[in-house]
Amino acid sequence: MEQERSMFGSRAGFILAAVGSAIGLGNIWRFPAVAYENGGGAFFLPYLFALLTAGIPLLILEFTIGHKYRGSSPLAFARINKNAEWLGWWQVAVSFVIATYYSVIIAWALWYTFFSFNLSWGSDTTTFLVGDFLEVADAGVFGGIVPGILVALAVVWMIVLGILIGGVKKGIEKANKIMIPLLVVLFLIIVVRALTLEGAATGLNAFFQPEWSQLLNGKVWIAAYGQIFFSLSIGFAIMITYSSYLPKKSDITNNAFITGFSNSGFELLAGIGVFSALGFMAVQQNIPVSEVVSSGVILAFAVFPQIINEFPVANELFGILFFGSLVLAGFTSLISIVETFVAGVQEKFNVSRTKSVLIGGGIASLISILYATRGGLNFLDTVDYFINNFGVAFAGLVEVILVAWVFKQLDPLKSYADSVSDIKLGAWWKICLSIITPIVLGYMMFDNIRQNIAGPYGDYPQAFINTYGWTVAVGAIILGFIFAYMKRWKSGMLETPKAVKDKEGA
Repeated sequence: MEQERSMFGSRAGFILAAVGSAIGLGNIWRFPAVAYENGGGAFFLPYLFALLTAGIPLLILEFTIGHKYRGSSPLAFARINKNAEWLGWWQVAVSFVIATYYSVIIAWALWYTFFSFNLSWGSDTTTFLVGDFLEVADAGVFGGIVPGILVALAVVWMIVLGILIGGVKKGIEKANKIMIPLLVVLFLIIVVRALTLEGAATGLNAFFQPEWSQLLNGKVWIAAYGQIFFSLSIGFAIMITYSSYLPKKSDITNNAFITGFSNSGFELLAGIGVFSALGFMAVQQNIPVSEVVSSGVILAFAVFPQIINEFPVANELFGILFFGSLVLAGFTSLISIVETFVAGVQEKFNVSRTKSVLIGGGIASLISILYATRGGLNFLDTVDYFINNFGVAFAGLVEVILVAWVFKQLDPLKSYADSVSDIKLGAWWKICLSIITPIVLGYMMFDNIRQNIAGPYGDYPQAFINTYGWTVAVGAIILGFIFAYMKRWKSGMLETPKAVKDKEGA
């Protein structure tokens, strides 16, 4: 079994795949606004502290679990302790939910890349987005399928499932070796162009201007940890799955540092590009930068088309580059998200990779049609909020508590990581994972629950929130237990595998 396990063909292939998973839509449309709203230049201190005390330690933890136990998240946790398998399936369920709506956002970006050729969104970009393109209906109303989005969604799933059927080396690794360098080149061009715009300095000044007083604000530190946690693809099975495909000779600790800092470097690059463009927009409209700052869907699909409209030259080219970057960032992340449940199903139910891709990916693609309806944006917004805050963050908290305190695995995992890495882990790693990370994630969970008890998320009716928010978040946990106990593993599968032969370059 272990001898036949798929492997990345090279260390670079693994790092590009891990970085590709970490670099997603949130780097481009979430980080710049989070940094701006939480102290500007001063935010980078708590952000760096969070990276070093939670982000990289958690990456090392998940890389080590995957590499040592050689399995998908459910199998790896089952090998740590047979009573922990449900945690792996919970993380897989979270990934499954995210895959269903993440694919739709890539479909939007595909259309906007096409719209960029003749600026089809017109002058009123917000009305075009919610009225003409998405045809948004009221919360809880499906309102029928939007045909154009359904077509693009089908294209997205065909590409992703085709890559995954190709396997780890010929599919995932090859795709990331093309997509990640291309993404970096495209985004560098975007940033250079944005920096030459009138008003770019105004935007960058707003972005980097430090508000040192904000360092005394606890919410700023929580925001930094939240950004690191959600950005690095930790807590929902991805990094455990990917690292299980690493050859024996793999510098786990170094890989984690490279992945973490590469992701943060791209976030900084995104912040420079986005705020240069926002500064240009503010100067063109003669208003403060604070009045044009936004994040998420509105930033990407309403504000940026408006900025592109006002470009002095080459509007169309900038649009193609920007939305093409969104497509690439989305694909590299979606591939990793879907791989988590493909690997889990393949191992637990002993089916071929192709069958697992078609079953898992097929079901996810069918469910994703929900978000291609006229009510899709409301469903997406609510599911995304709840599955991130009460799925990813909560699963990450439970993972750290179980591994560090219940199963007391930090010392064995530290010894294993040290045995295959050049950089040896000091006491900081254990302190971070056993004390700092649980406290911070625990407070984040407490604060999230408090806010959601105080009032419903957004302006949605409570019944809608209960059905598409809480039900999805709690349902992922229930699915974790169902999958854990519905079928026994094949004989011998739960034995911790011996060191596999080094297949690097094979």
